[in-house]
Amino acid sequence: MDDEALNISIRKFLKTVGVSSQREIERAVARALEERTIAGNESFPARMTLEIAGLKLKAQFDGEIRLAEGAAGPI
Repeated sequence: MDDEALNISIRKFLKTVGVSSQREIERAVARALEERTIAGNESFPARMTLEIAGLKLKAQFDGEIRLAEGAAGPI
């Protein structure tokens, strides 16, 4: 195994996931604001699932997306 190649490919994958995920979240927030289904001061629980079938890996990561400082939970 080439540790450097592994490290580089993991970093590239995570960068793609990070940038793409941020874009999707921003679009969803903009759409919800436009549709007036949110006020813009909420916070939302979030979960990301990482799966790599060939490694039998399935890991979940939980967090929170806040639209404002001190944001309240979902209504």
